Amino acid sequence: MALWRLGMLSLSCAAAIASGTSAPDRVLYAFADDGGLDHVVAQDVELSLLEDGGLRFETGPRGRWPGVRLTPPAEAWDLSQHGRIEVDVRNSGDDSVVVFCRVDNPGGDGATNSWTTRSAVAPGAVVTLTAPLRGMLPPALADGLCGMRGYPGGLTKDGGIEPTVITQLIVFTTRDGATFDARHVVDILSVKAAGAAARPESLDMPVDDFYPFIDRYGQFAHADWPGKVRSDVDLVSTRQAEEADLAATPGPDDRNEYGGWSAGPQLDATGFFRVEKVDGKWWLVDPNGRLFWSHGVDCVRATNGYTPITDREHYFAELPDEASPFAEFYGMGSWGPHGYYAGKEYRHYGLGAANLVRKYGDGWRDVFAERAHLRLRSWGLNTIANWSDASVYRLRRTPYVATLNTRGRDIEGSEGFWRKFPDPFDDGFVKGIAQSMEREADHSAGDPWCIGYFVDNELSWGDETALARAALMSPADQPANIAATAELRERYGDIATLNEAWGAEHASWDALGSSRDEPPEEAARDDLRAINATIADRYFRVIREGLKRVAPHQLYLGCRFAWANAVAVQAAADHCDVVAYNFYRRSVADFTPPLDLDIPIIVGEFHFGALDRGMFHTGLQATENQEARADAYRNYVNGALANPNIVGAHWFQYGDQATTGRGDGENYQIGFLDIADTPYPETIRAARDVGYAMYATRYGGGESR
Repeated sequence: MALWRLGMLSLSCAAAIASGTSAPDRVLYAFADDGGLDHVVAQDVELSLLEDGGLRFETGPRGRWPGVRLTPPAEAWDLSQHGRIEVDVRNSGDDSVVVFCRVDNPGGDGATNSWTTRSAVAPGAVVTLTAPLRGMLPPALADGLCGMRGYPGGLTKDGGIEPTVITQLIVFTTRDGATFDARHVVDILSVKAAGAAARPESLDMPVDDFYPFIDRYGQFAHADWPGKVRSDVDLVSTRQAEEADLAATPGPDDRNEYGGWSAGPQLDATGFFRVEKVDGKWWLVDPNGRLFWSHGVDCVRATNGYTPITDREHYFAELPDEASPFAEFYGMGSWGPHGYYAGKEYRHYGLGAANLVRKYGDGWRDVFAERAHLRLRSWGLNTIANWSDASVYRLRRTPYVATLNTRGRDIEGSEGFWRKFPDPFDDGFVKGIAQSMEREADHSAGDPWCIGYFVDNELSWGDETALARAALMSPADQPANIAATAELRERYGDIATLNEAWGAEHASWDALGSSRDEPPEEAARDDLRAINATIADRYFRVIREGLKRVAPHQLYLGCRFAWANAVAVQAAADHCDVVAYNFYRRSVADFTPPLDLDIPIIVGEFHFGALDRGMFHTGLQATENQEARADAYRNYVNGALANPNIVGAHWFQYGDQATTGRGDGENYQIGFLDIADTPYPETIRAARDVGYAMYATRYGGGESR
């Protein structure tokens, strides 16, 4: 997941974990002729009042973050009685636009003391941007809690927003990815606080009574909810109930062994998955020549419930001793790119895996793998998606995707949430992809059940000049720097000509290569954009060549853009069979690729979560409860089915993350299953609703039930 996601939640409903007494909505800003703009600060926009009381802003040609800043009449808003802020916006322009709303506490800068929400808005559409008012933990509890993104009550320890001192709201867009001169017209229709603040009683417990707060099954001990496991007998009964459900609902009748549409048109059968445009819509085609739309789920594996226990043993009511059969789920970890465990080695425990042993007994791994395939078909799914266990997908009963990561030297001057940007000019990059593919030669490569490969994940592409700037700001021996300097030298001939164009004073080409100064963005823009295109093109081209050399029949599915500029997307379109995006938003129905590219797209990740079943964080798309979560799932997948470019959508992820978080602290309620391996019935029902009808929906243009 990407950098913006630590503090950014896309278009969503409220994220309350417990019901509270409804509070009346509170209008925070009413736009009117008499002083309606007294507390509005414009940033590279033209403002005008709407007849219905709203505010319109039209973006200028050059601003990086054009928009408006809204401040309270007094020093700050106290919104402690409410659960969320809602801003209704309308796109009155001709092109789709991403609109952001940032909520600040004192000192908010977009990274700290801030919360940012975003949504893509189609022309003419109205959406509600929602920022949850999560609040802070009581100090007595905060002192003893660590290593989680969300804490009991959905509260936060060192992030989020303190509802009592909201100092400003900023509604803005970003410079368009396709052009620096894009203009947008955005109407702010209403700004209000809504919903009731919810505070679980457990937060007012004496600290000594609060610990331990995680029971033997990995669940929150101080709350109850439907489906909570209270004994091993419950695990057995849920197993039996699900077995009856799977037997009664084995899956759609109109599917072949790959999950393709056996009742649909017969196309050319190549023995492998491929892409084809049929009647104006992009499709995958399965090895038998049947239309295939990839309805899948990530992380089909038994390790989703592993959580660090170092420094946190007091959280857990029952960790096994070393002589217990359950001690096999202890281990050591070091993966922690962010948060409390960053840079540390820690002991962890697999609470979810222990539950699988209790539930299935001896041979639980085989039972888990077998049941995964039965579940997916029953749930209307047909793809084992990214980061799944090879022992599951190598049973070859459900089509799957595989994942690779590039290696070698990174561009030192670049930035990134998961890593800096890989240097595609480095020899290690070329050798790394070749070696990765060689390991797949006897496994996924040439396997008709393998749809294709994702390579890398959520790289930080920045804007259309970011990688060029990063390369030129890297050390002189950086391969990308050497390539960028050579490109400039070929373009300008002598350094004096470049200095004149850039307004620079480099003594020589070697001096330019050794400089760590940032190039002048305005004067060098065209050059930087061209270098950016060269870097992006080489990145995708080298990967494609290495991949296709070993697996010519598998699809290259791209790098899973979390955000992307038009230069990067153009390069991906040139070399990928399908371009992947991770889209954490409310809908993808109206998404269109930049530059009017007509390309097949696959959604590598999306999800929704709620806090009404004992978890502490909703993930990146919050909903109010499980029914709302299921509705959001239906709407999202139906929107993807309606989009002619989208050939599949993969939910992140199969099972909930641990209540106390994984190595980077993520502890999201985002599973089809909870930590006790119990399906969420509302989500399963929604997946079946759209999955059973998806081929008729997409081919015929209707909508699933």
